[in-house]
Amino acid sequence: MAEHILLVDDNKDFLDAAHEFFSSKGYRVSAAQDGQAALKLVSRHRPDIILLDVMMPRMDGWETLKILQDNEQTADIPVLMLTAARGSESVKKSFDRGSVWYYSKPITDHDDLLLVIRRILAEKGYPNL
Repeated sequence: MAEHILLVDDNKDFLDAAHEFFSSKGYRVSAAQDGQAALKLVSRHRPDIILLDVMMPRMDGWETLKILQDNEQTADIPVLMLTAARGSESVKKSFDRGSVWYYSKPITDHDDLLLVIRRILAEKGYPNL
């Protein structure tokens, strides 16, 4: 069965493009436009990795990450933070709060992001696609 990526971002254009790209590479892809919707999806269909935007309406990425980390059912799901915020403080905050990687937006190279995802999944014991 293909690995499952959950995309969480309030930018519909990014969600659509990333969904199409990762699906074409053989991944199962789900999408949510905020943290609340993401948590509902996670409870129904556990993803293998979550790409989580920081700045979103209703529930931001930091709050979503905390809830995921505090729940023993979801704490081991690798989370890659996506943010337009630049600087070492954002990177430090991402890792301090439990994410496995930090990726700067805008994302212009989906192939590069795919390499990062494959590396994270390989470290978790999933085979590379």
